[in-house]
Amino acid sequence: MTFEVLDGGLLTTIQDGGRPGFGHIGVPLGGAADPIGLAVANIVLGNDPDAAALEMTMAGPVLAVHRETVVGVGGADLGGVVQPGGRRLEPGAAYRLAAGSTIAFPRLVSGSFGMRCYLAVPGGFDMPVVLGSRSTCLVAGFGGLEGRALRTGDVVGAAADAPGAGTTTARGVGTVRRNATGATVAAATVRVFPGPFGGIDMHALDDLCAAVWTVGRDSDRMGIRLEGPLLQPGRGMVSHGVTWGTIQLPPGGGPIVLLADHQPTGGYPVVAVAITADRPILGQLAPGQQVRFEVVDVEAARAALVAQRKTLDELAVAVSEERRWLDSAGWAGA
Repeated sequence: MTFEVLDGGLLTTIQDGGRPGFGHIGVPLGGAADPIGLAVANIVLGNDPDAAALEMTMAGPVLAVHRETVVGVGGADLGGVVQPGGRRLEPGAAYRLAAGSTIAFPRLVSGSFGMRCYLAVPGGFDMPVVLGSRSTCLVAGFGGLEGRALRTGDVVGAAADAPGAGTTTARGVGTVRRNATGATVAAATVRVFPGPFGGIDMHALDDLCAAVWTVGRDSDRMGIRLEGPLLQPGRGMVSHGVTWGTIQLPPGGGPIVLLADHQPTGGYPVVAVAITADRPILGQLAPGQQVRFEVVDVEAARAALVAQRKTLDELAVAVSEERRWLDSAGWAGA
């Protein structure tokens, strides 16, 4: 046992890299809404980037530490703190926690971008594998911890013993969120490909990109409802496959951007589709946050994804080198 949940927070679930390959039977991809935040939390521990971690939303949990361990933090800064002592748990680093301590993630730090923070443990959280993943599927009620969010009294633990390093901070990790996603605290920009335009006016994409949109309060892990000028409503279509980042146009004219827990098919016209490299930005958009869209070509999308993966590879190398140095120093009696 590693943690006892004293307070589950607003919405805290177990998420990993998701469960691809089951859309044909109606199972969402799921997984972390911000794959980069998940990867950073895991990489600073030496885990696989997609290992199961806690995804905390807006206001995170309060956890009692019952066994000494090391945790990695990634994604948005929800003001993580260790008590006693008040040591901060900032994203982009790993921290050793003593048995008997308590950690909390009370709220988003003022001026920070995003709303989802990730807490990783050595080897990932020890949860049953369902359809190849430990992710919580809230819409169907399976995976993770009984298919639901964490609540008071739950106990969750790591799948492996704590790594040998003490408090490890990867060099340059503080800029990974910005470099990897391109997001800023002001209106975020999400790059998109044009949609197939079936059932909608050809000018819908121009209108989408000309406006600055606000994330609606009824957004969730399935999708983001955009508030702004209404676009020309689309016509109904035969249901077709959709993917994470698809921007649908319902009859009301208010666009919906699909996220990690999106349904596998949809019958609304598609205005645009976000590029893979910008999925983490979408996953971090909080209600009230402003966002705009920019059309790019395939070459730009590929370059963005390559650069993002290179950043994570460099982070993994930096962590590995630092851990090797610390292990050598310990062996030498330093």
